Amino acid sequence: MVSSPETSPLLGARPTTTDQLPASEYEPHRSRPGSIRSMRSCLTSSSVTAAGPCPRQLPSSDSASSSSKKSNPLDGLFRDIILGFSDGLTVPFALTAGLSTLGSTKLVIMGGLAELFSGMISMGLGAYLAGVTERQHWEAEHARKAWEVSNLPQLEQSEILSILEDDYGVSRPTAAALVQDLSRKGNETNLVRFLMDLQLRMMEPDLNRAWVSAGVMGLSYFVGGLIPMVPYFFMEKTGEALWVSVVITAIILLVFGFVKNWVTIRTKEAGVWGAVQTLVIGALAAGTSYAIVRLLDSEH
Repeated sequence: MVSSPETSPLLGARPTTTDQLPASEYEPHRSRPGSIRSMRSCLTSSSVTAAGPCPRQLPSSDSASSSSKKSNPLDGLFRDIILGFSDGLTVPFALTAGLSTLGSTKLVIMGGLAELFSGMISMGLGAYLAGVTERQHWEAEHARKAWEVSNLPQLEQSEILSILEDDYGVSRPTAAALVQDLSRKGNETNLVRFLMDLQLRMMEPDLNRAWVSAGVMGLSYFVGGLIPMVPYFFMEKTGEALWVSVVITAIILLVFGFVKNWVTIRTKEAGVWGAVQTLVIGALAAGTSYAIVRLLDSEH
C-alpha cells in the first residue's frame, strides 16, 4: 500500500492545521473534500508567497473523476480516413496504370478489384491489430504502475517530484504538496492514473477503438481505390480510360491533400503544400508502376 503522506520519509511531515487559512479562502471549499486537501496543502506551504496566491477554486474530485479517462473512439477517425483514403488513391491507381499498358480493360478491372479487396482487408486487419496491441500495451503498463504504487511508493513519489520540477518548473514545496495529496491513503487509483497520464503519457484506449479503426480504414481504402478504376468500367480503350483516370485521380489527390492539411493546420499555405505533396506522391507511384510494367512487357 502507499505510505501515508503525513509520515512520508521522502516528503517530510505534511501540514495538518488550518490555522493559517483565511476564512474567505477555506470556507467555499468545505463541501468539497478533494478541493479542501489541495487548498490546505497550497495555502500552508512555503510556496504561497513565492509562487503567488492559490487559485480560489479548484476542481472537485468528482469533476476530476468525470474527466476523460479514456480516449474517445472518434479521436483517431480523421487519421484513419486519411491513411485509408490516401493509400486507396495511390496503390490501386498505380496498379491499374501499370496494367493498362497491357491493353486489356478486363485485365485492368480484374487485377484492380483483386488488389482493392485484398488491400481493404489488409488495411482493416492491420488497423484492428494495431488497436488491440495498443490496448494490451496500456494494460501491461497500467498493471506495472499499479504494482509500483503498492510496493514502491517512495520511488513513485520521487519520480513525480522529478517530473514536476524538471519538466514543468514547479517549485519543490508546491510539487511536494501535490505529491502528498496524490499519495494519500485510498487514492491509489487516481495516483496510478496520474502516473499514466503525466509520466507515461498514455491514455486508456477504448475497447471499441480497434473495431472502429478497422472499419473506417478499410472502407476508406476501398472508396479511395475505387475512384481511379471507374473509367475502366465504362470505356473499352485502356489508353483513353487511363487518361481519364489520371485526370480524375489528380483532381481528387489535389482536393484531398488540400483539405487534409487545411483541417489539421488551418492555413492556406499548408493546404497548398498538402495538395502538391499528395499529387507528387501519387504521380510518382503511378509513373513508376506504369514504366516498370511497360518495360517488362517490351522485353517479352
